[in-house]
Amino acid sequence: MEGNTDNGFTLIEISIVLVIIGLLIGGIMVGMDLIESAKIRSQIKQIETYRTAVNTFRTKYDCLPGDCASASQLGFLPRGQYAGEGDGNGILEGVDQDNPGFNKGTIISTGENAIFWQDLGTSLLLPALGIVGTLPPQATSVYGLAVTGSALNSYFPVSSIGSNSFISTYSHNSINYFSLSAITGIFWSTPVAAAPSLSVTQAMMIDTKLDDGLPQSGMVTAQYNGAYIGGCCNSIHWAAGGGSDGASDTSATIGSSTTCYDNSAGGTGTPGIAGNAQHYSMEISKGSNVNCALSFRFQ
Repeated sequence: MEGNTDNGFTLIEISIVLVIIGLLIGGIMVGMDLIESAKIRSQIKQIETYRTAVNTFRTKYDCLPGDCASASQLGFLPRGQYAGEGDGNGILEGVDQDNPGFNKGTIISTGENAIFWQDLGTSLLLPALGIVGTLPPQATSVYGLAVTGSALNSYFPVSSIGSNSFISTYSHNSINYFSLSAITGIFWSTPVAAAPSLSVTQAMMIDTKLDDGLPQSGMVTAQYNGAYIGGCCNSIHWAAGGGSDGASDTSATIGSSTTCYDNSAGGTGTPGIAGNAQHYSMEISKGSNVNCALSFRFQ
């Protein structure tokens, strides 16, 4: 019929629109990858900066921050005379509340991990930290959380990667570590109540760039100072099912939405192979699940 016109899009017009949409999506994805890569680089730089500061501190003062036996003579807050109070043994420790020398309500009750960052700030090696270090006085002998919520920012550096993560310190088997994890609270003696805060991809990228890319070996491992047990001691947890207290996990670990690593052949529900080395669970949701935390050995 005369006068009728076809108002639909031609194939060429549709193709052009699809190409533009594809370019926009591709650009967004590339941009997201660049942002994530920048966050990883920034996080690595932060850890390396802290490692350098600790090594410089140790060279200058012949002790680790928080662990100096002659702290007051060096210009730092005075310490106590018991284990975990600045005993100069080269190991960052909390204070054992079962120790008869434990002195509640003083600098002693913070332990070496809690005063670590304040010593670094006082030394001017990391002057921008603004860390308090000393915890509120403990009123009773009952174990409990002294600091929670936004107050945690006064005790630990916020991580460069974000995600409610902090950088803390702990020791296990006489080895000192930085820990990158979420922290929900601090007991009086040592940083605890930590939890995974990294995606599997983030953990693997950091581990690969700094170490061997494997979650249970080398200088970077998928473990964290997780839960409080007994009087003083850190409870070290691997950031996946199985394995605790620093013991490597070679059991048959099945990859899942709640694991940071597994030793299966790949894919959700695939049986793990006992004895095989664990690897980051990148096959699960392309590594997007937030199941990981990392520890970095002091150098």
